[in-house]
Amino acid sequence: MDNLVFEFVKQLEHGSNKQQMATLNKTHDVVDYETKYELTYNDIIGLTKAVEIASEFYDVNCAVISKNSQVTGVALGADLSDALVKAIDCNPVDALSGVVAFTQNVDKKTAMQLNAGHLVIAPAYDDEALQIFEKNSIRYVKLNTPLNNFKNFVDEEITITPFGTLVQEVNKTELSKDNFKVVTKTKPSVEQIEDAIFAWKIAKYVKSNAVVVAKDFKTLAIAQGLQSQSTEFAMNYACDTAKESVMASDIPISNADFNAAVQNRVSMFILPGVTQDIIKLADKYEKIIITTGFTTQLY
Repeated sequence: MDNLVFEFVKQLEHGSNKQQMATLNKTHDVVDYETKYELTYNDIIGLTKAVEIASEFYDVNCAVISKNSQVTGVALGADLSDALVKAIDCNPVDALSGVVAFTQNVDKKTAMQLNAGHLVIAPAYDDEALQIFEKNSIRYVKLNTPLNNFKNFVDEEITITPFGTLVQEVNKTELSKDNFKVVTKTKPSVEQIEDAIFAWKIAKYVKSNAVVVAKDFKTLAIAQGLQSQSTEFAMNYACDTAKESVMASDIPISNADFNAAVQNRVSMFILPGVTQDIIKLADKYEKIIITTGFTTQLY
């Protein structure tokens, strides 16, 4: 890391809590965006998380909802309105407010599904959508930087601690034929592989220990930041919708995790690694396991 130089941009109203002072600074090139609203510290955190995931699906209709720096729903759809409905369905309560990121032009139909609790970010907006936003006091940001270039703006993550400053590369891992391996007797269909990749890409940006349950390009449950029982939490949340779904985890799962998922009729797993015991169980129940060879943990 080169010597880090902070260029002051502006004073923020407050930090993550009202009693904390905060400023916005530049240490590198930043994305090009437009907004007439004063973005808060938490807004910027939420925007970053939502757009990180949206950038993985830049060439399709995708909606991402984040709240308090955590992802609450992600979906692809026939159009943006369809994607938004599916993303909301993952966690309808938390979806009432927070950041909503879109990958395509926001139209009137999509805008009508949003409310004043949302902060919207997208590459473009129809005039009718903007009129709805103004009428309903919905804040919005126009992202001018192409989504497929978003990941190139940050190469390092920096965390300042009393023990010293930690610097690590940003997790830009991608699946390839060299690390994507089916280790069970039962093989996945093309549709299952596509759902597995969808779930894995989301798990890459979810706080560890991450479990993402998905089906038909829609998240059914997202467990994040839990130190134990992430799988059980996700299964309880997904409930009956988990039938024939895919489960992505950023850490190897235990026998108990596997059994909990099987009881909820999950049909496929995408994992960094797996033990022979679990492979035997998967073969017994005709389940599918794909291994990636690396974790996707974010702390």
